[in-house]
Amino acid sequence: MIKPSIKTITLSRLLSFLLLAAVVMSVVIAFNFRMLSHNIVKNEATSIADIIKAGLTAHMKADVMDKRSFFLNEIKTVHDISEIEIIRAPAVNRQFGVSQLEKEAGEIVKKVFETKQPEFIIDDFGIIPSIRAVMPYIATNQGRLNCLDCHQVSEGTVLGAVDITLDITKYRSMASWLLMVLLVASLTIILLIAINTLRTVQVYIKDPLENLIVKAKDAYVTHEPVNSETFTTVEFENVAKEINHFNKDIIANQDMLKQLNFNLLELNNEIEDTLRETVFTMGVIEEQRSKEAKNHTRRVTEYSKLLATKLGLSNRDVELIASAAPLHDIGKLGIPDSILFKPGKLTTEEFETMQNHPAIGYSMLSHSKRDILKAAAIIAHQHHEKWNGSGYPWGLRQNDIHVYGRIVALADVYDALLSERHYKKAWPLDDVISWVEKESGSHFDPDLVDILISNIEEFVAIGVLYNSNNDGMDVEP
Repeated sequence: MIKPSIKTITLSRLLSFLLLAAVVMSVVIAFNFRMLSHNIVKNEATSIADIIKAGLTAHMKADVMDKRSFFLNEIKTVHDISEIEIIRAPAVNRQFGVSQLEKEAGEIVKKVFETKQPEFIIDDFGIIPSIRAVMPYIATNQGRLNCLDCHQVSEGTVLGAVDITLDITKYRSMASWLLMVLLVASLTIILLIAINTLRTVQVYIKDPLENLIVKAKDAYVTHEPVNSETFTTVEFENVAKEINHFNKDIIANQDMLKQLNFNLLELNNEIEDTLRETVFTMGVIEEQRSKEAKNHTRRVTEYSKLLATKLGLSNRDVELIASAAPLHDIGKLGIPDSILFKPGKLTTEEFETMQNHPAIGYSMLSHSKRDILKAAAIIAHQHHEKWNGSGYPWGLRQNDIHVYGRIVALADVYDALLSERHYKKAWPLDDVISWVEKESGSHFDPDLVDILISNIEEFVAIGVLYNSNNDGMDVEP
């Protein structure tokens, strides 16, 4: 999983906070602005209603009420009024009778008559936003317009109501424009804060951190301290100083660590060399006990090493095969002398006993955790397996046989045929080559046979170097 950078984390969290704050602030401002807008349009509607009431009172006192409709139409053209209705209260109807000019009182108007309080119905979400204001017309003798001169009612009686509807499109447009300005301003501020934060992270965190990493590596390589004065923040300056202390301790102990590692490597090499010599000596002991041809162990080891190299195995595999091959017949230590040294042909029972030596060798070696002895266990167990599956002890075939076992199998038989044993004479080289070629693909791995035949001169040279009359002790195993 790809982890986010400091810049990404900082920006995402900052933007989340700022956006939430902007939304909350916008909601609060929008709500308060809406309330303010409502108060403004209510005040405007109230002012217009007062003008209408004053005009109507003046018309009544001047006895020109027949000009009322002209007056109301003029008012509508000046103040964005969509509709004006004058509704008489029951007290006026009782005095003057029901007029056909006034609109019948609805539920809202009746409520105004009862409460003597104005009612406002604001629709600011419609296609054409509007406010309906129903204002009570209350009789009073206060001021210059004395209603009681015309009406036979008591002070505070509701004479009627002015029902006006105002178009408030301009207020909604103004509110929308202001909210848009607010939104743009908020986003601009958020953007500026984000840019400034990113720059701060880049300049004061990311760049100094990358610079500190480079300087720390250079300080370790060159053994020179990091110049902490180059950092602008106290945190990075302290980190640089800590790195200098850390590097100083490491450098002070570096030579000691190198010497200890060198000593450990030398000790490990000595252990490996001792193990190889011990393994080789064990192979020679088995060779002497089995009365094999002299230097058989040495030659099998060198043949196996050459085959592994020509096959293209890794240096480690070549080393393991060369070190482990001497123990290929270690299991013969568990075979009775009467069978091991019998000059004639073995009986079926004796041959079955002889076939146990791979399993005996494996049992002797398989408990070790050392790579050399693990390889030796494989070789001891599988060097009598055949390519076609007719070998023993398991009848493994082809690549089921470990490459270590296939290599030593060919090296062992090749040397055995060329050597004189107590039960046979040495074969001529040409006969050995012919027989090995014939057994390619049945007894032996065809690729290994091809390597042997193609490089026969090198194998012959090994045989000459370690022949039965040369102990080969001047050559490392």
